[in-house]
Amino acid sequence: MIVIDTSALMAILQEEEHGLACEKAIESARQRLISSATITECMIVASRRRLSVPMENLLSIAVTEIIDVTKARAEGAGFAYRTFGKNFHPAALNFGDCFSYATAKEFDCPLLYVGDDFARTDLRSALGVA
Repeated sequence: MIVIDTSALMAILQEEEHGLACEKAIESARQRLISSATITECMIVASRRRLSVPMENLLSIAVTEIIDVTKARAEGAGFAYRTFGKNFHPAALNFGDCFSYATAKEFDCPLLYVGDDFARTDLRSALGVA
């Protein structure tokens, strides 16, 4: 089981350096979770790059379960921001990152991400590299 962050999906769509590794991580994980808030972030980021339709297609293939935002999960994202957010910690997690973080913590599983932000938190990487 893994949780997927926007950065991993954008790496795939934009054929970035770690995009292929992200694809392989998705293919090898039986359960692939994503926060509903992360889906919103995915669509916002993709639309800015004119990748809305490819993102919708990728989400339909990559994700096996969408995790709804509840009060408790919103509080978990708030905790993530106070602990690892911009102006609080070098990880400088943004709003969307905090939902990915909180989902990975709740389900105690690795997070599939690209970049240095989550590497500065206490999460495990689904790529096996921080």
